[in-house]
Amino acid sequence: MGAKLTTAEAAAELIRDGDTIATSGFVGVGIPETLLVAIEARFKATGHPRALTALFAAGQGDGGERGLNRLGHDGLLKRAIGGHWGLIPKVGALALSGHIEAWNLPQGVISQMYREIAGGRKGVLTRVGIGTFVDPRLEGGKINDRTGDLVEVVALGGEELLFYPSQPIQVALLRATTADPDGNLSMEREALTLDNLAMATAARNSGGLVIAQVERTCARGVLRPKDVVVPSALVDVVVVAPPEHHTQTFATDYSPYFAGELRAAPMARGRNDLDMRKVIARRCAMELPPGGIVNLGIGMPEGVASVADEEGVLDSVTLTAEPGILGGRPASGLDFGAAVNAEAVIPQNAQFDFYDGGGLDLAILGMAETDGAGNVNVSRFGGRLAGAGGFINISQNAQKVVFAGTLTAGGFRGVVEDNALRIASDGRVSKFVEAVEQITFSAATATARGTEVLYVTERAVFRLVDGQMVLSEIAPGVDLEQDVLAKLHFRPHVGEVQRMHDSIFKAGRMGLEGYLFDLRLEDRIYFDEAQQRLYLNFERMKPRSHEDVEAIRTAVLDAIAVRTRPVDLIVNYNQFQLPTEIEAEFVGMVEALEQEHYGVVTRYTSNAFMRQKLAHSLTRESAPHLFETREEAQAFLQKRRR
Repeated sequence: MGAKLTTAEAAAELIRDGDTIATSGFVGVGIPETLLVAIEARFKATGHPRALTALFAAGQGDGGERGLNRLGHDGLLKRAIGGHWGLIPKVGALALSGHIEAWNLPQGVISQMYREIAGGRKGVLTRVGIGTFVDPRLEGGKINDRTGDLVEVVALGGEELLFYPSQPIQVALLRATTADPDGNLSMEREALTLDNLAMATAARNSGGLVIAQVERTCARGVLRPKDVVVPSALVDVVVVAPPEHHTQTFATDYSPYFAGELRAAPMARGRNDLDMRKVIARRCAMELPPGGIVNLGIGMPEGVASVADEEGVLDSVTLTAEPGILGGRPASGLDFGAAVNAEAVIPQNAQFDFYDGGGLDLAILGMAETDGAGNVNVSRFGGRLAGAGGFINISQNAQKVVFAGTLTAGGFRGVVEDNALRIASDGRVSKFVEAVEQITFSAATATARGTEVLYVTERAVFRLVDGQMVLSEIAPGVDLEQDVLAKLHFRPHVGEVQRMHDSIFKAGRMGLEGYLFDLRLEDRIYFDEAQQRLYLNFERMKPRSHEDVEAIRTAVLDAIAVRTRPVDLIVNYNQFQLPTEIEAEFVGMVEALEQEHYGVVTRYTSNAFMRQKLAHSLTRESAPHLFETREEAQAFLQKRRR
């Protein structure tokens, strides 16, 4: 193959004492296991390399021996800067005991830092982390007392930001599928591409080495240029891994569905495995925005993908996972990060660009602790170091956030009987505490940004309203005082408490599609006779047929039957879906109503695609106005009326 091909043992010899090494991987996906095994073996035999700095964005391990756990030996590491720690308890133990300097920084920040290092820039400047434990005015992301300051607060353009300085990389440990004789790397059998190109460029431009683990080699000229993820100019050493150290994930040897080689059939519908995880997942799924883009966190939120698939609405949203998955059904457990039937797999740093810029319509995330202020902790609790992972990036920038988890832990067992919840035995520990041990999600920051926040448990739903926790829903069969309020270490505001939807506790399919897209025209149309103004709330509506279009037309005409002049119209198209097969009929119906019955027409939607579609489809001599907020539309209407 050429001079770049070597053994794992020889590659490990290239790492010097004191080097900073960056490793690819996400949970059990894309980890250069052969290289880590060789480093561990060399250290055990010789005591070298030692005093390394490990830089890693995502969690890279199995919670036991594999992944970065192989570096969890006293003396091998001097410091570690990582995004997620829960799957690397051996390294976590060194951090918690103070044997090494250690920081827990947001996963997205470290992922983006590789690009900053590659470009010779000083670091990452972002609002991500403000108000959380990585804010230096709280903990600065430091895991123990021997760890020094790293993160800074910077004022720029009248806004407070956090600055995370770049860390030069001496060695990048990557993983790919195929290498040609020159060292070009492709990733056709991998489930993710991660940050491999950025890491390689960062190491190269830091004067360091790039060591790649691959499954196989090929002849020169076989790899198509567009299939090369990391070019040979950036690669110094290539190691061919044995199959046992190059499984696609830590749970799956190889899946053609994860690689995108094949597409899987839909899941079986109407299963009866109605446990507490599914109850919570069902309630969370009721918040899915049709046509929207969603992130699902690890753990409890993973069940939302299964519910959406089972209910036949998976194609109505775009589910994403932070390592770069868009579309399809995200996998769970040690397969987490991969996805079946993904539409696209992009670099991890590009995914976090999208997240940080506010691209997510909804994030559904786990919660270990929640307090009376609405703060959430998932990173450090009860002596356990889990780490933030991408939680801070995602929760701080999504338009809407739903936190999912049981209300109590430690022996809790709930049973669904007769379409209601029965608490067979309650947990010893309440997860709703007076003050969280560590702030991974800042309620104050969310309130300042206007983020909609829900907290979903199996027995109750809470909302963050004006900086206050409000109890809004309770499960059928549950006693408000005994089963909910008595289990909290704070007193939420108790307003008009609604009953959680009965379908959540129903065996078989819950009818989620009907809930998300139901026309319910009687609740969507209102005519103000005094103002001669018609309000149409078509939010989350999805007409499917000629009959649906005709039903809308008839309902509108019935509503404005009593009128003295053309009526003004305000219509909400937020998250409205218009299938192609009825688009022409729907648009024709709307145009006819406008010409015959409407005066001033104002429409609003937060969906950029729908704004373009409506503006194109419904143009007329008096062009429709499209607004993003109800207030904007009403202000315009009042101005026109004057």
